[in-house]
Amino acid sequence: MTTRAGKLTEYRRKRDFARTREPKGGGRKRSPRLAYVIQKHAASRTHFDLRLELDGVMKSWAVPKGPSLDPSVKRLAIHVEDHPIEYNRFEGTIPKGEYGGGTVMVSDRGTYGADSDDTEATLREGYRRGDFKFVLKGKRLKGSWVLVRTRGRGSRDRRNQWLLIKHRDTAAHPDTDPVAEYLTSAASGRTMEEIADANPEEGS
Repeated sequence: MTTRAGKLTEYRRKRDFARTREPKGGGRKRSPRLAYVIQKHAASRTHFDLRLELDGVMKSWAVPKGPSLDPSVKRLAIHVEDHPIEYNRFEGTIPKGEYGGGTVMVSDRGTYGADSDDTEATLREGYRRGDFKFVLKGKRLKGSWVLVRTRGRGSRDRRNQWLLIKHRDTAAHPDTDPVAEYLTSAASGRTMEEIADANPEEGS
């Protein structure tokens, strides 16, 4: 079984922690409840990062267009390397030249689970199968969602393609666009510009 430190090998390989303020990870114990976060990330292209805690790390997907509350909309989600649980609190500027250089804002955060008594086992099996159903209890996003792995072939990016879909429930709002509506941090209340101004690039 891969240890939590082993799961973070790729994450750590891509980063110079002498330059970036991103957490190295490994110092935080698992949460009583599974954590969830979405971070808006103004890298080479602005996108949203969805992170769901499972087995001691944050399983992570880059969602180019961000989440949609319309169940008829399927949003592309690229599975990326596991992140440490400490990353949930990261908000600031990654220096230019570093992996993912740009400003990061906590767009939403909270907890999540499955509609099952055996929550973590159900989530683990859904993730393994590529039919990852979960319920969000965020400050802004709530309700039932699913990540579905596609059958992409060829490049690694294609093999890591999933679709993020909102289930039809009371939290679904086809006429509401959370990307346009939530322009400030769910953690600090700041805009992307205010975060960038308050967090000049370190080590550059």
